[in-house]
Amino acid sequence: MKDIIGIGLIGAGRAGMIHAENFVSRVPGARMAGVADNSEEAAKKAADRLHIPYWYTDYRKLLQNPEIDAVIVVTPTKYHKEIVLEAAAAGKHILCEKPMAMNSEECKEMIQAAEEYQVKLQIGFMRRFDKSFRKAKEIIDSGEIGQVVMVKSLTHGPSTPREWMYDIDKSNGPLAEVNSHDIDTMRWLADSEAVSIHAMAGNFRCREAAENYPDFYDTVLMNVRMANGAICNIDGAQGVRYGYDARVDVLGTKGLVQIGGLKETTTVSCTKEHGMSSGIIASWTDLFSEAYVQEDISFVRCILEDTEPEVTGYDGWKAVEIVKAGNRSIKTGGIINLNEKEKPDGEEKKC
Repeated sequence: MKDIIGIGLIGAGRAGMIHAENFVSRVPGARMAGVADNSEEAAKKAADRLHIPYWYTDYRKLLQNPEIDAVIVVTPTKYHKEIVLEAAAAGKHILCEKPMAMNSEECKEMIQAAEEYQVKLQIGFMRRFDKSFRKAKEIIDSGEIGQVVMVKSLTHGPSTPREWMYDIDKSNGPLAEVNSHDIDTMRWLADSEAVSIHAMAGNFRCREAAENYPDFYDTVLMNVRMANGAICNIDGAQGVRYGYDARVDVLGTKGLVQIGGLKETTTVSCTKEHGMSSGIIASWTDLFSEAYVQEDISFVRCILEDTEPEVTGYDGWKAVEIVKAGNRSIKTGGIINLNEKEKPDGEEKKC
């Protein structure tokens, strides 16, 4: 077993570079060994900026590098399955960003490949590593608020989506791109699996997408019943402009846990001219920067200690399963029972 894990980055976009910067200086037992991006400019820029020894425009060449022991997959979702299968076959451990894949079948293939080639497969749900979320989980597990009966998780993003996200068949929509974290949080904090789902959505801020992509939605509400009886609500929106908004309420039989808020700090200014004001969190990169560090540390630790990742392929698969069910519910208006096989459009129970 190596003392230092060589890390390769596949996808040098904004999220990929967050991981890369962490592995350069903030993750014990790891070093950045290579970067791949189909944009030569992006790959070379990342290598130069972070002093990464190898860069490629073909991720397959990165997988052939013996100095790389593990890869971080941060590409559009539709490429995840192919890359993860090849990485596993090459004997590389894998941290795959969310959403894990496009559908349950792809997720299962990825899980099976990791098992077959005996590599770690961790999914990038970084909220599980945020100190506020972890504290909430400790409180819930201690029994302090009694039995969990309701989880309400909200994520609103300030920016409008890129055009490729407008096609729900290619992106799985905001439920995947924005609310995967809420879905994983719901499962984690309720400590149960979803059994039925009803979702409603609409396009209110991206009108330019309506003609070519009539199914696109930028705002969604999804109600979920869990196997243990808890009821949950997911609230998602893109293009809200006012800031990055991520909040969770967990109601128990004896109390309440709240996570998150809009304020950037607790500092509030009061003047006659401007009234009362405070800063608003601008981006997920600000709110969860430390959570990404802890996520990356946990990934390397599970490799060095040969333990199961804290967030597994199973967790990624169940989130994708719920996303797909939510999109079916939006399309049909029906309640989706996850214990039943998918029915033809229009046969679900109407609300």
